[in-house]
Amino acid sequence: MTAAPVVSVVLPARNEDAAIAQLLSDIKAALAQVPHEIIVVDDGSTDGTVPAVLACMAQGPGLRLLRHAASCGQSAALRSGILVAQGRLIATLDADGQNPASELPRVLQPLLDAAAAADIGLVQGQRQRRQDTWTRKAASRIANGIRNALLRDGVRDSGCGMKAFPRAVYLTLPFFDHIHRFMPAMVQREGFRVVVVDVSHAERLGGRSNYSNLQRALVGIVDLLGAAWLIRRRRRPAATEVEPPSSATP
Repeated sequence: MTAAPVVSVVLPARNEDAAIAQLLSDIKAALAQVPHEIIVVDDGSTDGTVPAVLACMAQGPGLRLLRHAASCGQSAALRSGILVAQGRLIATLDADGQNPASELPRVLQPLLDAAAAADIGLVQGQRQRRQDTWTRKAASRIANGIRNALLRDGVRDSGCGMKAFPRAVYLTLPFFDHIHRFMPAMVQREGFRVVVVDVSHAERLGGRSNYSNLQRALVGIVDLLGAAWLIRRRRRPAATEVEPPSSATP
């Protein structure tokens, strides 16, 4: 009998046929000692991503595939996977292979350590020596600086796709498009602690990014203002349950 998964790895993918098979193999190897499942959410791919995943599914259990008929974006793909996930912990990473799967055990460790995990709502990967173009790295540095100045989440690289968090925490968060870029601030908004773990970064195995710097900037301005509004409107009243009065003794 297969053990119930402790971790559900949710992998949003759009046109990543060059990387997906190797990445799935790497995830399976990295989490060989942890009961897990992998959920690929195909976000409207038009290449060979789906056939590649189906071929991997034929090799054994533990791999699931969800499909969006049209592209809905990374946050929507993550949400689709998380809502059907069976594990109490969720791990995410980008499907292009730039987040090495070998880093997953380190990112999950704080949440697997029962003594340390009580108040942790998110373990956020933080890319070291990014293997991106200088324009993308510069744009990301500027965007993260502005975001941190406004939201004060204390995270240098909230856009890193490698994250781990309790599924129950995610379900308390307000959902909006691109929330995956504001997870640290949204998790702190709910009163949980964010732990940052440095992770490595690799070159793309193939294909190209689905977003340009201009696209990221235009949607980022609106989302940043919305996230700041949500944080300032949050109130966390301390509610205590009242026990019913004991019945009188005759």
